Amino acid sequence: MAHFAKVVDGVVETVLVAEQDFIDTQEGTWVQTSYNTRGGVHLGQDLEPDGGVALRKNFAGIGFTYDSVRDAFIEPKPYPSWVLDEDTCWWNPPVPYPDEGFHEWDEENGQWVEIGD
Repeated sequence: MAHFAKVVDGVVETVLVAEQDFIDTQEGTWVQTSYNTRGGVHLGQDLEPDGGVALRKNFAGIGFTYDSVRDAFIEPKPYPSWVLDEDTCWWNPPVPYPDEGFHEWDEENGQWVEIGD
């Protein structure tokens, strides 16, 4: 069994676990995705890189974009100022996350704001 994403107009509509034979009988565009792939890296059960083959940069989620040119699943852009990392296909803020404390992104001011723990 494997995970597959149904892609409609470039957007993931459904993700399910199925056999390839079943997917082959379904209407529409289905693209295989890997539950163990994050940021272009295949992770083991301990969530550490395990040297396995990463598939399509990220595990697909409903609402993600499937970019056929990059052959990657990309989550929705969280803020207008964030930029796509071409290697991981993750969105990065224009200012790195602070090393300490808990913060949330303030798009209007373009900075991280500390919040209570």
